[in-house]
This record gives sequence, structure tokens and C-alpha cells, in this order.
Amino acid sequence: MNKKYLPSALILYLNYFIHGVGCSVLGQAVIKDALAASWGVEAMAITAISAALGLGRLIALPFAGPLSDKLGRRISCVIGGASYAIYLIGLALAFNAGANGGYQIAYICAILGGIANSFLDTGIYPAVAEVFYSAPSVATMGIKFFIAISQMLLPFVLGVAVTTSAAGLVSYNPLFIGCGICYIVLVVLILFAPLPDTDARKEKKEGLLESLKKTHFSIESIAMILIGFTCTGTFQLWLNCAQNFAKEVVGWADPSIMQTYYSTGTLLALIVTAFLTRKIKDVRFILIYPAICLVTMILVLVSRTQGLCIAGAFVIGWAGAGGLLQIATSVCNMLFPKIKGTVTALVMIASSLCNYTILTAASKMTPSGVMTMNIVLTAIGVALGVFVNMRYSKMLALASAE
Repeated sequence: MNKKYLPSALILYLNYFIHGVGCSVLGQAVIKDALAASWGVEAMAITAISAALGLGRLIALPFAGPLSDKLGRRISCVIGGASYAIYLIGLALAFNAGANGGYQIAYICAILGGIANSFLDTGIYPAVAEVFYSAPSVATMGIKFFIAISQMLLPFVLGVAVTTSAAGLVSYNPLFIGCGICYIVLVVLILFAPLPDTDARKEKKEGLLESLKKTHFSIESIAMILIGFTCTGTFQLWLNCAQNFAKEVVGWADPSIMQTYYSTGTLLALIVTAFLTRKIKDVRFILIYPAICLVTMILVLVSRTQGLCIAGAFVIGWAGAGGLLQIATSVCNMLFPKIKGTVTALVMIASSLCNYTILTAASKMTPSGVMTMNIVLTAIGVALGVFVNMRYSKMLALASAE
């Protein structure tokens, strides 16, 4: 590693520190209530705005990666950061617009936020791996660390960022605008930060559609892609809707501290799971972690107590969001070496499709209905995990032969 790239790496990681706020802020019950009051809608309707982030990712994923490879990581990071600034500042403008189109403005801005997420992923993931080329897995794990830390701190920041608008409404515009300004600063910094040159820029890269034409999909590869859908649904539905369940069903007035427990679980999982994968095969976690999430959500739904909501937040943060999607992607890379890039892209597209469709559906449901839907979706994920684990030895043998 060249030490001159260390400041650049910090700048890249800080993008994900702010992203940790941007991707979870609409899941906070107090922010949902504030936005719903301004726009004249039900609090659960704000979940549809979160779903638009997934739609934006779906739009950008097919071409964001090739653009990063052909034009370089810098341009991808700049597009991502600038789009994220528009999304966050746009939320503040949408709040101010109130019932006069505020909801629609926020939806459009959220699509831009999803597009931003795709460009940041395809720019920063390879960039940090190139900076820390001797330990690329640790480098990409650092991204999840920065996200988890910011999400852990978010409930405390909400208490500082809250204000009252001229109309007397509770507002979190200082948080939206502050994060947007941070992204603008990071865009300027990344324009001048040194980044390592890569051979990927010089090679002709095959696009997703071209790769799909040459790919033969087995039932196992389809199962792995579907796991990308189910495991995303598990933590996204919890992240965006569990606080509403705690507030409306359990009767907890301010359940925002659940976010801290959720993020703490994620943070600890990243450390512990990294050690466990040295002794336990990665594919086992695809079954074990969803099964833990399934049992946890059933207990939360049945018991309906504040204590189990807190425990559930920690467990889902650990087993649902603590790297399960990344583990699924890693298993895909091992099992399908000839279509590694294609399957990985499809897993991420399935993840984004889940984000859009499931959260859109959740926006029209009651908190209890959302919890039930999450249980069913996670149960399907467990069944897929059982199938993949049963077929793992044969799949690994085929991969080795190829």
C-alpha cells in the first residue's frame, strides 16, 4: 500500500459514513412522523420513499459498473456524491413544499439517491480494494464499519438536529441539509485526491447484457440470486418498519434507540463473523443467520414487548445486516467462477428489486402486517439456504472442475 493514498481512503470511507444516515434516516419513526405531518400522509406511506432508493439502484446498476471501469473510480464517486447531495437537500426542500407536491419531490429525489448509491458502490468498493490491495476483503469490510458507526450514532444526532418550522411543524431539515453539504465537500475533495491507477480502465469490459447472453443458469445459481432478494428483505423491512411496529403495536412512544442496538449488532457481527468464517464455511451462514432472524421476528410479533423489540433490533442487526448479503455474494463467487461478475451483479439487482417492491408493498400495510410479511420472506430465505447447503458439496466440486 502506498501511504499517499491513505487520505484518499479516508475520504472514500467518509462517503459511506454519511450514506449510513442517508439510507436509514427514512426508517426512523420520528422522521416519518415529521414528514407525514408536512405532506398530509400516513407515516407508513413514507416507506414508499425508501422503496424509491431501490428503484434508483435498479436504474443505475447495469451501467454504473462498466462506467467505473472505463472512465475510472473518480468520475463514479463524483456522480454518486453529487447525486446523494441532491437527494438529501431535496428532502429538506420537499418538507418545505408540504402538501403542495412535497411527497412527489421526495420520491424523485429518492430515486436520485438510489442512483447515487449504485455509483458510490461501483466507484468506492473497487477503489478501496485498490488502495489496500494486499487486504481487499478488509478494505471493503471497512465500508460496512463506517455505515454501522453512523447508524449507531443517528438516534443521538436526531435529538440535536430537530427544530420547528415556521408553520410550527417538527422538522429535521438541519440534518438533511448538513449531510447534503458534507457530500458536496467530499465531492470537491475527491476531485483532487490521488487514486491508484488500475488496469481495469484500460481493458475492454463486457457489459451485463452481453455477459447474460453467454450465461447458463442452473437451479443453484437461481437460488443464490433469490437469496440476495430474501436476505435484503429481512433487514430492509426491519430497518424501515420495526420502529413503527414498536410505536403503534407495542406502545413505545419513542423507539428510535432501536437504531443504536441494530447498528451495534451489525458492528459486532462484522468483527465476530470475520473470525468465524475462518473455521465455519461461508455457506453455513446463509442458513444459520436467516434462521436466527426468523425465530427472532416470530418472538417479537408474538410477545409485543419493548424488551424484545430492543433484543430483536440487536439480533437482526447482527444476523440480518451484519454482512449476510456480502457472504451470499462471496459464496456466489466461489461456486460460479465462470460467471462470477454476472451472478454478483444479478444478486445485487435482486437486492435492489427487493428494496423497491417489498418496501412499496410495506408502505400500504399495517406494522403488524409488515412484520408478518418479513417472517414469510425470511422463511423462504431459510428454505433456499437449506437447498444451497444440501447442494454445496456437488456445486463446489463442479466449480473446482471448471
